[in-house]
Amino acid sequence: MIQIGNFFFKYRNFLFIILYLLLFIPSPPIFGEKTFGQNYYLYPIILGLLVTVTGQMIRGMTIGLAYIVRGGRDKKVYADQLVTEGIFTHVRNPLYVGNILMLLGVGILANSLIYVVVIMPMFLFIYQAIVLAEENFLRGKFGASFDEYTQKVHRWIPNLSGIGKTFSAMSFKWKRWLIKEYNTQFVWLSGIALILLFKYPQLTNGDDRLRNTSAAIAVAVFLAYYLFVRYMKKNKKWTE
Repeated sequence: MIQIGNFFFKYRNFLFIILYLLLFIPSPPIFGEKTFGQNYYLYPIILGLLVTVTGQMIRGMTIGLAYIVRGGRDKKVYADQLVTEGIFTHVRNPLYVGNILMLLGVGILANSLIYVVVIMPMFLFIYQAIVLAEENFLRGKFGASFDEYTQKVHRWIPNLSGIGKTFSAMSFKWKRWLIKEYNTQFVWLSGIALILLFKYPQLTNGDDRLRNTSAAIAVAVFLAYYLFVRYMKKNKKWTE
């Protein structure tokens, strides 16, 4: 599993792109009119948004409080220090937990049974392998300190006890959050808007022109956000 994890770690930045594309695989619905009635579409929209936004909130809180350097070194697992502050006090892999919820949420939002039942378990397997590879590295480098940390903090299930104390003891660095997340945010927000508008004609009363116009406006707004943050970062007007 560790070798498998090291392989997927090398290419993990492409996972989000691939998994978003898999949303468009034809699939039976999770929620259908026959079972859930005429307003069946409200179920995947409400539940999907709730799950995916929760995932992004977890990522945002993690990055804003105590960021851990992603990407490793030379596409291999690497860490200068063992980060146990912020959200890492409550779960060992908060960024991955956030990613899982974000993708599960958009799968539900897309009302795709195949995505939720087939693709997500594959994704969970990949992340489990990556985490085992990372833990192997961290245990080798930090030894007893890492083992002590693993005894206190769960790998996947967050412990919300003391979360208020965590936030009160640290300052949330919102600029760092924006700088680190603008790529992910652009893809994520654009994906949500396009799924809503093209998957659910009920939201635009079946008006194709309104749908296309709304989609263009939404993507343009998110693109403007992306370009603005990129400009601020490139010109060092914002620092982490």
